[in-house]
Amino acid sequence: MQPLVSILIPCFNAECWIAQAIESALAQTWPDKEVIVIDDGSTDRSLEIIKRFDGRIRWETGPNRGSDAARNRLLALARGDWLQYLDADDYLLPEKVARQIEFAQKHPDVDVVFGPVARKRIENGSVVCSETPIPEPRDPWTLLALWHLPQTGGSLWRKEAVESVGGWSRELPCCEEHDLYHRLLVAGAHFEYCPGCFAVYRDFEHAGRKTTQRTWGEYVRQRLIILDRVEKHLEQRLVLTQLRRQAINDARHQLARGLWPSDRQQAIDIHERIRSSDRYYLPTLGPWSAQNYCIAYRILGFRGAQLIASYKRALRW
Repeated sequence: MQPLVSILIPCFNAECWIAQAIESALAQTWPDKEVIVIDDGSTDRSLEIIKRFDGRIRWETGPNRGSDAARNRLLALARGDWLQYLDADDYLLPEKVARQIEFAQKHPDVDVVFGPVARKRIENGSVVCSETPIPEPRDPWTLLALWHLPQTGGSLWRKEAVESVGGWSRELPCCEEHDLYHRLLVAGAHFEYCPGCFAVYRDFEHAGRKTTQRTWGEYVRQRLIILDRVEKHLEQRLVLTQLRRQAINDARHQLARGLWPSDRQQAIDIHERIRSSDRYYLPTLGPWSAQNYCIAYRILGFRGAQLIASYKRALRW
């Protein structure tokens, strides 16, 4: 018997998108599937649209309790061995579940199958959709530190593994999937990369996504907490390789650079945390640290490099 896959859609005020999300779930070529939708107290036409699919999906509605409470309710309702979470304002390509479940069958010890996600956004008035690649080496700890593990819809999750860590954390205001990834890795879950981009994430400001409503400060705070926990766990297990330490500190450095224009002291504090982790740290050359910046950092340190970068930015204006 082929494994049953539960496609789980939490919905709150997504009347513009929920129909396409459900249709993309029903259109999955994997035959052994169920689609479950939770309406989390929507005040728009979302529930009306969900009801149009009655008989083809299972659905519930109730008062607004937040996305993670909805995801945990979906987890409780799911009958499948595998879970495909899908936010109501995203959608899947038809082969998504089939490709990843077939991959999982070839890797019987895997708990999380992950792959790249396409980001759909508006640039210069036009809709652009581009794949967000997952770079090598695909060590899940390194990917987690650098925020390269995919958005929720890009993964296929073994139900037993998600249940074993208590499901989704309800107290978090953001970074929920990364918190779940972290707890699964700590619990020893096995992650495997599956090539192929089959999930689409909408990054539209008018879509009402939770991501657009978060404050930058809270995002930074939650991400720093996860980074500290990752580093501590790997140190305790004696598996904090130099590659992993570099990834953790590169992530901290990115956050410090992002904070510099608005909160210079916090940016400096984050950099001090980097220095306490690795006194010889130098940023990895890349999008956040161009060659000229890296040279300035090596000679002048973080503050000096940031001051030069700020001066150059002001000249461009």
